[in-house]
Amino acid sequence: MSYKNVIAEKTTVTRDTIHLENKTGNIYESIVAMSKRSNQISSEIKEELTSKLQEFASNTDNLEEIFENREQIEISKHYEGLPKATAIAAQELLDDKIYVRHTEEQEEK
Repeated sequence: MSYKNVIAEKTTVTRDTIHLENKTGNIYESIVAMSKRSNQISSEIKEELTSKLQEFASNTDNLEEIFENREQIEISKHYEGLPKATAIAAQELLDDKIYVRHTEEQEEK
């Protein structure tokens, strides 16, 4: 997936809104584009993490039988260490990896 190759900040950073606005011509369109892409990335990450953790799922509901699985902990730590989906989306927008399409204009033509 493309989010693994993006170099995005793992902490909160201040962004210059002029750079974001220049990508689409409107700051609000830029924010909507980042929001939609962030939701896509978040869903992809969640699906991938869920599928990996399903390998360790047990069918027993007994609390006494729950034990720590080292591999499961390492997988969880890896995903916790990834940059947030919003940071990845902002970096993709700044790197021109997000394509913004205006559907209203296409429908009118």
